[in-house]
Amino acid sequence: MILLLSVILILFTIAMLLFYKAHRNTQKVALNKINLPALNSHQSPDTFFNVLHISDMHLEKISISPEQLYRNLEGEKIDLIAITGDFLDKKRSIPKLAPYLKIFNRLDAPFGIYVVFGNHDYHLKQKDFEILRSLLREYGCKTLQNDNETIIVNGQPVNIIGVDDFHTRRSDLQLSFAHLKEGYNLVLTHDPNVVLNMKNYHYDYLLSGHFHGGQIHWPKPYHLAKLGRVMMKMNMIKGLHYHNEKPFYISEGLGQTSINIRIGSRPEMTLHQLPINKIAKEKTLIVV
Repeated sequence: MILLLSVILILFTIAMLLFYKAHRNTQKVALNKINLPALNSHQSPDTFFNVLHISDMHLEKISISPEQLYRNLEGEKIDLIAITGDFLDKKRSIPKLAPYLKIFNRLDAPFGIYVVFGNHDYHLKQKDFEILRSLLREYGCKTLQNDNETIIVNGQPVNIIGVDDFHTRRSDLQLSFAHLKEGYNLVLTHDPNVVLNMKNYHYDYLLSGHFHGGQIHWPKPYHLAKLGRVMMKMNMIKGLHYHNEKPFYISEGLGQTSINIRIGSRPEMTLHQLPINKIAKEKTLIVV
C-alpha cells in the first residue's frame, strides 16, 4: 500500500511539473521576423513594407499582458498591423480587448490596423458580435469581411484583402477580390485552409492563423485533423509555406484554447518585411 501511494505521488509530482512547464510556455512569447524574398530575385524592391501580424488572441486564455506586449514591440518599425481573428469566445471578454487595442494604437503604425474575424468570434450572438466589431472600430481598426481596401505605399498600391472565415463557411473569394486595383495583394484571413481554393486568385502574400502551431504539438498535432486534414498531411501547421508557388504564413497565435498550455509550440507575434515592386503591366488578376 505504501509503495502504491509512493508511485502515485511520484507520478502526480511529475505530471504537475510537466503541466507547470507547459503553462510557462504560454508566457514565452516569440517575436519572429520574416523577410519575404522578392518575387523577382534579379530586381531590387522599390520599397519594403513592415507588417505586424497578430492572431488568435483568445482573451479567455492569454498569458501576455498588454504592457508586456508593448515592451516586446517597442522600437520596432511597423507600417501596418494585421490581426487575423479569434479574439475571444464570450461576451464577457469583450472589455478585456480594449487595453490591447490601446497598445496597438500606441505602436503608431502609419497605415493603421486591419482586422478579419475567426471562427471563435462567430460563436458570439449577433448583437454581441456587433459590440465586438464596434469596439474594434472605436479604436480605429478597419474590419474586413470579404472586402478589400487599397493603400498607397511610397507611390505603390497595396491591396489589403480581407477574406472572411473559411472554417465557418463565410469566405467569399469572388467578393473579396471584387473591383481590385492593380497592385500588391496582401490577403488577411483566419483559416489557412482557404488557400487550397485560391489557385485562380492572385495574391502576393497571405497571413493567417487558426492552428496555434498545434498548441500541443507532441508527438504530432493529430487533433488538428478536424481543422485541416489536407494541410496537416502537407505539414502546413505553422510558419511560412508555399502553395501553387504563392507564399502564405500560419501564425502560432498569442492565446490558447481549452487548457492553457503549450507543448512543442510557442505563442508568437510576427513582423513581416514585404518587398514591394512597381507594378508590371502584364500582371493581371484572375477571378472565377
